[in-house]
Amino acid sequence: MLKTAVGRFRVIAFVEGLSFLILLFIAMPLKYWADMPGAVTVTGGIHGALFGLYMLAMLHAAFEAKWRWTRLLLAFVLAFIPFGTFYLDAKLRKQT
Repeated sequence: MLKTAVGRFRVIAFVEGLSFLILLFIAMPLKYWADMPGAVTVTGGIHGALFGLYMLAMLHAAFEAKWRWTRLLLAFVLAFIPFGTFYLDAKLRKQT
């Protein structure tokens, strides 16, 4: 899976999607309901770094696999939707 640009992108997308869910469903409630703002600070920083890596890997996969601009746009938009990267992974797995 790590031998191709799309395979590497799928792995990064999974980890980035997981960090997004942790940020939304664990760190944010801890910040507002348990008065622990450090949870968002740490998780948000990790998620931000993973998001940057996701964008770079997405562009690399798009150029290597010669994606159409619509697939590139879909990969971009799904990064902002909870569980979106997991949906994208399922679509990419079917096509590989």
